[in-house]
Amino acid sequence: QVYLVESGGGLVRSGGSLTLSCSASLSSGVIFGIGDMRWYRQAPGKQRDMVAQISSGGDTIYAPSVKGRFVISKDNAKKTFYLHMNDLKTEDTAVYYCNIDRLVSSRGPYYDAWGQGTQVTVYS
Repeated sequence: QVYLVESGGGLVRSGGSLTLSCSASLSSGVIFGIGDMRWYRQAPGKQRDMVAQISSGGDTIYAPSVKGRFVISKDNAKKTFYLHMNDLKTEDTAVYYCNIDRLVSSRGPYYDAWGQGTQVTVYS
C-alpha cells in the first residue's frame, strides 16, 4: 500500500506564504521511482481542481490562478514533493491534496494515490 502524507497547511494572512509537503512511502518494499506529482485543491462546494504538476523529468504545469505565485518542487531522494505558496489570497482557501499518478516499487507498480488533504485558510 502507498501512503502519501501531507503537512504544512494552516492559517495565514493574505499576502503571506506557506509550504506544503507530501511524502510517499510504502507499507512494505522499496520505492524505485515516482511519475507525475500533483497538487489539487477543493474549496467548499466546489470541485477538486489541479493546482500544479511536476513530471518525473521535472517539467511543471500550473493553473492560471496560481501561476507566478506557487512553485512546485520535489526531492527525489526523499520521495517528497512540495508546493511553495506565495502572495496567498483569500480565494486560495481550500483543502489541498497531493496525488501521484504512478509509483514503481519492489512490490510492483501503484497507480493514482492520494494524500489525506490539508487545510489552507487565508484571511484578509
